[in-house]
Amino acid sequence: MCLTSAYAEMYSQEYSSLKFQIYNMRKIINIAILAAIVATMPFMFQSCKPKNAGSAVSADAAGKVYVAPGKYDEFYNFVSGGFSGQMSVYGLPSGRLLKVVPIFSVDPEKGWGYSEETKPMLETSHGFIPWDDQHHLDLSQTNGEVDGRWIFANANNTPRVARVDLKTFKTVEIIELPNSAGNHSSPFITENTEYVVAGTRFSVPADEQNGDVPISSYKENFQGSLSFISVNKDNGAMDLAFQLRAPGVNYDLSHSGKGKSHDWFFFTCYNSEQANTLLEINASQKDKYVHNVYDDGTHSATSEMKNEVTVLDIRELKDAGLAYFMPCPKSPHGCDVDPSGEYIVGSGKLATVIPVFSFDKMIKAINDKAYDGEFDGVPVLKYDAVLHGEVQKPGLGPLHTEFDGQGRAITSFFVSSELVRWNLKDLSIVDRVPTYYSVGHLCIPGGDTKKPYGKYVIAYNKITKDRYLPTRPELTQSAQLYDITGDKMQLLLDFPTIGEPHYAQACPAELISKNSKKMYPIGENKNPYYTAGEPAAKVVRQGNKVHVYMTAIRSHFAPDNIEGVKIGDEVYFHVTNLEQDWDVPHGFAVKGAKTAELLVMPGETSTLKWVPERVGIVPIYCTDFCSALHQEMQGYVRVSPAGSNVPLKWGVGASAPAGSPTGTAADSGAAPKADTTKK
Repeated sequence: MCLTSAYAEMYSQEYSSLKFQIYNMRKIINIAILAAIVATMPFMFQSCKPKNAGSAVSADAAGKVYVAPGKYDEFYNFVSGGFSGQMSVYGLPSGRLLKVVPIFSVDPEKGWGYSEETKPMLETSHGFIPWDDQHHLDLSQTNGEVDGRWIFANANNTPRVARVDLKTFKTVEIIELPNSAGNHSSPFITENTEYVVAGTRFSVPADEQNGDVPISSYKENFQGSLSFISVNKDNGAMDLAFQLRAPGVNYDLSHSGKGKSHDWFFFTCYNSEQANTLLEINASQKDKYVHNVYDDGTHSATSEMKNEVTVLDIRELKDAGLAYFMPCPKSPHGCDVDPSGEYIVGSGKLATVIPVFSFDKMIKAINDKAYDGEFDGVPVLKYDAVLHGEVQKPGLGPLHTEFDGQGRAITSFFVSSELVRWNLKDLSIVDRVPTYYSVGHLCIPGGDTKKPYGKYVIAYNKITKDRYLPTRPELTQSAQLYDITGDKMQLLLDFPTIGEPHYAQACPAELISKNSKKMYPIGENKNPYYTAGEPAAKVVRQGNKVHVYMTAIRSHFAPDNIEGVKIGDEVYFHVTNLEQDWDVPHGFAVKGAKTAELLVMPGETSTLKWVPERVGIVPIYCTDFCSALHQEMQGYVRVSPAGSNVPLKWGVGASAPAGSPTGTAADSGAAPKADTTKK
């Protein structure tokens, strides 16, 4: 379906937009989806090196990004990790890497996805998935302002949404999304974090339907899905509240409204010419999806398979006037809402303008029924009726827009490799600055909220070319920091990032640092394998399973010598870090173990599973430098043949266990009677 012939000739557009009533019926959230399709172009754009690239940094740039030793950065910058599946955290303005937070991919440095406690976090309805493609992040908000409690992350490949607790910088929850594929327009939140909203990039047959259909039956069988995940305002717990069954198009990006438009949600989409009549569905579907939760009290995760989600078809909401489409020129990608909630920016990747839509005009167009036909039974609002205006000749390849809180917007341009600043009211261009090169996403601290902190903008670039020392055919991923406090944007710093940076968030450091957890109180440890001090250390055999209740403290393990392990056993090292001091983790590794190390935080318990395959003496040791005697923090495990009668013995500080209880005594849970001499 297309617009009037005049619009079709001008834009070669497609369009979509939605508006709907939420599941709990206590308030209305409306969704508008902007979309456009373009014909195949007979030529390609190439990004080029801007002039004066080598002299773009001013003389005072170094002073503006210098953070003296012992001083903290002003902002946290959370950057999506793309195909790494992780999230990286940087300080601004220094650009120093502070932490890589594992989310959807295993991380051997921290034991994420390797320890028995964290393996459940990567379970899905497909089984254990050790990787994903993490594209977008969104900080929790209160009254439309960043509050520093949590940050939400999307998994683009196997559709999931995660919540990271910013007190511990740890992923504490992951929920899988049924009926979805390519979870790209996600995980964008409402202004009080009532909902995390996620749209499917790839429309596919619904999970409960027979998916064995010809790909050519796209129009008949492929459907879109928009997921609404409720968030508990007190503890952040997520629940898949409901899904909208939507036309079979590609839902690209999204943002919620603000202020006057806070009950609306806006999506961009493309490929709408592929959508057609949707199949009949019921309100409740039987679908498999997994919900994983990490408990800070037990330091362990649980994974629950669920099989029901409420699904609403937007066609059933048509008579209530809750769903609409709006046109947007050429293959729209970015979808951004200004701090006032009045202006909605839809960036068409191949458009020669930036269309800016007016929320007030959109409401008037709905009330006046200013329609230009229907798409899949949903009214299409007239382009002129909802348009605030167009930014003319802004650049080539507009992608994403952030707001500085001073009535201006900054848009990234992939093809022409630049950031362009423009005025929201009169749409005039006020400044432009080159990037190096092919910028994708950008970030202003708080730039997608009601309260931007308009001091910096960060550009996340796809190509680095000559900016860094060569390392191989692919160079490092890259970000660039600009000062935007003056009339002219000023490049301050290049800094490398883990790959591949997509959408990012930033906020004042004080919102998070004041609540940062320094250790886990040892008295609050509820892990079932917690060892309450060195005298409680023991080794217990349960059939072919051997449980080692181990403690770690500077600078020894207890026990650190173990005998009686046999080929065919499964050995579980439950390591409790007894330290109660900030920044004193202990590592634990076993020679030949087909897993990663453990990295155990102060007061935490973590478990490494090891299946010995060779007879002999196997070293164990601490992997994280903890003290001057770190090298001495080691021990041995003796592995005997299957069927051996070597008794189960353990000790601390002796060359071999002496006087340890037998396997029978250990089975009974008797306290160890080994040498406990400290090293």
